[in-house]
Amino acid sequence: MVKREKYDLGIVVDPDVDRLALIQEDGKAFGEEYTLVAVADYILKRKKGNTVSNLSSTRALRDVTEAAKGSYTAAAVGEVNVVSAMKATKAVIGGEGNGGIIVPDFHYGRDALIGIALFLSHLAHSKMKASELRATYPAYFISKNKIELTPEIDVDTILLRMLEKYRGEKTNTVDGLKIDFEKEREWVHLRKSNTEPIIRIYAESQNEAYANNLANRIIGDIQNLIKS
Repeated sequence: MVKREKYDLGIVVDPDVDRLALIQEDGKAFGEEYTLVAVADYILKRKKGNTVSNLSSTRALRDVTEAAKGSYTAAAVGEVNVVSAMKATKAVIGGEGNGGIIVPDFHYGRDALIGIALFLSHLAHSKMKASELRATYPAYFISKNKIELTPEIDVDTILLRMLEKYRGEKTNTVDGLKIDFEKEREWVHLRKSNTEPIIRIYAESQNEAYANNLANRIIGDIQNLIKS
């Protein structure tokens, strides 16, 4: 509809209006991971400070934050964990890669309405089309996968063995295991689901093929550990 009717922007929220997704004027998705990135960029251009997102969110927020001379912190998955980290680091903005934006000057909770207002302000001040604004940010792609678990699989042991296997890389064990491959500018996050018998595997790289290859490599590592 955005493309057909020649609208400048499409706005999508969930039923409780705490997550925000955007549609560019060309009909393509701006990318829910980049909702927070764009709004953070707008705020950081006007107010120096720190940012927070969860471990499964795009690296682009870190890139934008560090470019603005701020400090980025990765929190465990979950709004309450992001808010706690924001308070501890005095972050000026935070959120999650599902389109959730938290602006402490407004309130400590995900809110699509403040996100809409800030994004529209960003577009107006930048004098860019939505697609042009999106092109100014680092291009990353997240591949989301999972491995089904059986009762005999000890997930904690699997994660410890993966931590040992990748001990030469930058790792984070705040919530499952995140492995940062700094040289390749990519990462993978492994965590046990609290609601399903699965291990979630999120991998991010600079394009879809790289992200899928990374995810498949890690899945292969885990499957080998399960068999051994």
